[in-house]
Amino acid sequence: MLNDDLQGKTVIITGANSGIGFEAAKVLAEKGAHVIMAARNMEKGQTAINAILIENDNAKVELMQLDLADLNSVRAFANAFTSRFNQLDLMINNAGVMIPPYGKTKDGFELQFGSNHLGHFALTGLLLPLLKDSTGSRVVTLSSIAHRGALIDFNNLDGSKGYKAMKFYGQSKLANLLFAKELDNRFKLHGIKTISIACHPGISNTNLFKMGKSETPGYMKRIMNIFFQPAQMGVLPTLYAATEESLQGGEYVGPDGRGNRKGNPAIETPAPGVYNETTMKKLWEVSEDLTGVIYHLN
Repeated sequence: MLNDDLQGKTVIITGANSGIGFEAAKVLAEKGAHVIMAARNMEKGQTAINAILIENDNAKVELMQLDLADLNSVRAFANAFTSRFNQLDLMINNAGVMIPPYGKTKDGFELQFGSNHLGHFALTGLLLPLLKDSTGSRVVTLSSIAHRGALIDFNNLDGSKGYKAMKFYGQSKLANLLFAKELDNRFKLHGIKTISIACHPGISNTNLFKMGKSETPGYMKRIMNIFFQPAQMGVLPTLYAATEESLQGGEYVGPDGRGNRKGNPAIETPAPGVYNETTMKKLWEVSEDLTGVIYHLN
């Protein structure tokens, strides 16, 4: 059953100023959680906080700056958080960038792989001590149906040997899924009670569908309103993964409708052969090497 009482729980949501992250922040704050809304753009983040407080003036929500495309920002966020909080009950790795023109992060990673996967990998690792010390804690990482048919091209992670935006988006979302599963495997191997769960929103009408740095064009929004489910529905798998008490860790949650594009949350089976142990182990090692963040699980 879903846990409706989150009083005393501390939650981090990346990319919480819009879309799925914003909807999750709103609901979890309604349930009594203290929600840290991590956002790159502080102005947009404050607008999101104000919108939540208008509906619920008792909401415990606050804004902290985080740019997942900059490992210095990731470290600064982790240091600021750990200096103020002694627990982390729920971490939702939600933020993402989708099909931008070719670009790189501050550290020279391809933008989608660097932001969607490596930034979250580093952040989760840096906050691991707090997660381990918080009873009943969990990590929820958002993947996508775009993981289907995707591959991790270890010989071209930075896109220097060719770049196709959708291919690299699929790679980043596959990395999210493999990270979530491997993290849970390692938690269980080392007797750590924290659990890791992956989820995806189906195809939701959010600002993830941006053309470069601009907002989604009006004509695209009209098309999306017809074919995609609203963010209020797209957030349900995230909320299920975050609060369903029967989950044991390692699950993948998505909409139950046709093609898993729309619907109510349900435990889903990823595409066949996705959980390749060799790929998962190599991705983990490469991620530690690229970010310099080592997971101390002992």
